[in-house]
Amino acid sequence: MSTSHARPPAWAGSLSERGAAVLQHTYARYPIEFLNGRGCQLTDSSGREYLDFTAGIAVNVLGHGHPAIVSALQEAADALLHVSNLYWTEPMVRLAERLAEAGEMDKVFFCNSGAEAIEAGLKLARRAQPGRTRTVCFEGSFHGRTLGALSMTAQTHYQDPFRPLLPDVHVLPFGDFDALGEALGNAVAAVIVEPIQGEGGIRPAPPGWLARVRELCNQSGAALIFDEVQSGIGRTGSFFAFQEEGVLPDAVATAKALAGGLPMGALLARGDLAETFQPGDHGSTFGGGPLVSTVANAVLDVVMEEGFLEDVSVRGQVLRSGLERVAAGHTITHSVRGRGLMQGLVLTSPVAADIVTAAQDNGLLLCPAGSNVVRFVPPLIVTDQEISQALEILEQVLNDLGEEPSP
Repeated sequence: MSTSHARPPAWAGSLSERGAAVLQHTYARYPIEFLNGRGCQLTDSSGREYLDFTAGIAVNVLGHGHPAIVSALQEAADALLHVSNLYWTEPMVRLAERLAEAGEMDKVFFCNSGAEAIEAGLKLARRAQPGRTRTVCFEGSFHGRTLGALSMTAQTHYQDPFRPLLPDVHVLPFGDFDALGEALGNAVAAVIVEPIQGEGGIRPAPPGWLARVRELCNQSGAALIFDEVQSGIGRTGSFFAFQEEGVLPDAVATAKALAGGLPMGALLARGDLAETFQPGDHGSTFGGGPLVSTVANAVLDVVMEEGFLEDVSVRGQVLRSGLERVAAGHTITHSVRGRGLMQGLVLTSPVAADIVTAAQDNGLLLCPAGSNVVRFVPPLIVTDQEISQALEILEQVLNDLGEEPSP
């Protein structure tokens, strides 16, 4: 990517050392200092530009500096930033109305992140059926790092340092049609599942499996909770990925894209489950605040415009076709899986981190989804030209890594 000749800021080149001295070591950050961005482009402190196909890990659905978000921030700054949930604010109520309608749900609880939305769902299921203590989740899942969400994240490298976790969690194979029927019974409060596993490797549920999960939850009385923290708010070409399956959960957790870059999460619920929480059962000081709600409404204004989600589907197919072409041309690339603008390039060996680093050196921002999957989650406003540019860089990266093209 190109490099600007603007003078670097005074702090350029210092953040890694300064940050290491004062920030707890919870992230393995790349040595890049970002300064600003527009659309699908980011610029670092040296003036170098990058094509962003990470989007804040599926957060910046409208890219960087989108005029709708800038305008909403200005509107909110001139009105209210925070008043707490002791009172009503119009942006919060309007957003809840729109989410409930778009998600085919009845009521909404607002919070600040995906993990918080999952925690709310776990508590809601317990509150709805006292005495039911078991929760079912699936191998390869990722639901967050707070204690309850972590207990449902069936990946040992995340869980092992923090055991013992919540008891009575039953882990089943993802996509297995037989195992679930044997596990469900009248002790299960909730089944929690990602329609498309994100951190678990961009793995869509097999066709028909979510419908089977729904059927078994109906029989057992367990609440079915979908985790659409990463796949929701238009990323797959529909508002929620579950809507493409024709399966309706009892609750759905979402976050990431909801406020286009600001911290916001939500748990949507329907039917009796939506009426379960009573005052004092759960809460969030900042949840649904006027600032983030105003921005989230602006995001929905764009995402729900006529034709926008159809365009996401089209761009997603362009990206997938291009990735499949690349995968067919190299022995290290095995296959492509995903939906819409949530795609994973599956590798034949655990070198995803190497490819991500090399792409970054060539001006393309990607992130892994496990050791053998490279994740592609660009802003939903990405263009065909930008997709083509990303694929050219990927091809060059594979060639530069010494990967011999397949015959």
